Amino acid sequence: MRALLLVMLATTSTLGFAQVARSPAAKTNPVPIPANTVPIEEIRRYMQVLSLVEQSYVEPIKDGDLFDASLRGLLQELDPHSAYLDKNEMQELLEFSSGAYQGIGIEVELRKDKSLGIVASIDGSPAAKAGLRSGDIITAIDGKPVRGSNASNASLGLRGKPGSVVRLNIARVGEVGSKEVLVTRELIKLDSVKARMLEPGYGYVRISTFQEDTGRSLVREVNALRKSQNGKLRGLVIDLRSNPGGLLDSALQIADAFLESGIIVSTRGRIADSNLILRATPGDILNGAPIIVLVDVGSASASEVVAGALKDQKRALLMGSRTFGKGSVQKIFPMTRGDGIKLTISRYYTPSGKSIQANGITPDVIVSGSANKGMREQDLVGHLAGDDEVDDGYARGESITGDDIIARALARLKLASAPKTKSAPIKAKDKAK
Repeated sequence: MRALLLVMLATTSTLGFAQVARSPAAKTNPVPIPANTVPIEEIRRYMQVLSLVEQSYVEPIKDGDLFDASLRGLLQELDPHSAYLDKNEMQELLEFSSGAYQGIGIEVELRKDKSLGIVASIDGSPAAKAGLRSGDIITAIDGKPVRGSNASNASLGLRGKPGSVVRLNIARVGEVGSKEVLVTRELIKLDSVKARMLEPGYGYVRISTFQEDTGRSLVREVNALRKSQNGKLRGLVIDLRSNPGGLLDSALQIADAFLESGIIVSTRGRIADSNLILRATPGDILNGAPIIVLVDVGSASASEVVAGALKDQKRALLMGSRTFGKGSVQKIFPMTRGDGIKLTISRYYTPSGKSIQANGITPDVIVSGSANKGMREQDLVGHLAGDDEVDDGYARGESITGDDIIARALARLKLASAPKTKSAPIKAKDKAK
């Protein structure tokens, strides 16, 4: 089993849930204070502004609140996925990684137009039950408008005790005006992997997030499916639709479970810890049986690592719409007071050496989804530029819901595993619209 990496792959905002865990050692090893390399003139200028706000702002502000605000502003200006986390937010990250947290279960991001968009709703969460989906825009929280300068901190309004209700106004593409949705916060216990048989010989696995135990759960569920079929599956559908990501280590474990060898993913950054080449170890739990991976615009980060690895290694066929396009890696740096910094430290690359940043992954078989185009990395304010970034109509991707795509995937699996093909790799001869 791979050691848990202190990095994360998920979209950034923790409005209903958090996305990464810290190791126990992180509590006792805060980030060291570096030698001062900032020119003294810049430090004086910063202190001058801080003093001016403290003395002259229309309402009194505590020193601690001022410093916290300045730290948040500093990280927010870097990219959408870097952030300052207070003590409570750090605790939320730890709770989410273990599969239990308080909230409504949505992943949101700040768009270029300073509106607050939903990336995905987690399976079984209060948000999913309320019908919230990728591409929806939150226009107000408990009657307070969410737009412009106040949107970046609007996430605080989504937090609260289990049992309390948050009132959201939601705008949706293709619909006139906005609608009010009441969502009751819950103590959510996530089961990130669910599996079932579609037909004799053909299995289905749904992965909703990437948590500490997701890799182990995937192997356990697939082995259970195999056991129910006398030790052999003829094909498997892996559903990553609307999966916003999570821990990199879990993504590595899942890709590794189906690969015999080769690169899973590589990362490149400025510090030694951010330059890695991560390879598969021998052993394919399906023994080469064909795989179809379902993706859509809500498939982000760790989902894209798995999809990219299996596609580039020609181990699976991707079906759905273009993915979100988050090709960066964040690391948690604990601070001295229980707070911390989530900082983008590298970009990641698929086995072919391609960065998916801001472009996403184009499936082998394109399937039309809802009229809802969903959100993507390109929509986010201050996003890192992608290599040859393309901003066209199709680049938006679509949100694909329902079971029709599962039935189509099953049909392709049955063709691929027919005796005449001898479980040959699936090839997308024609793109289905």
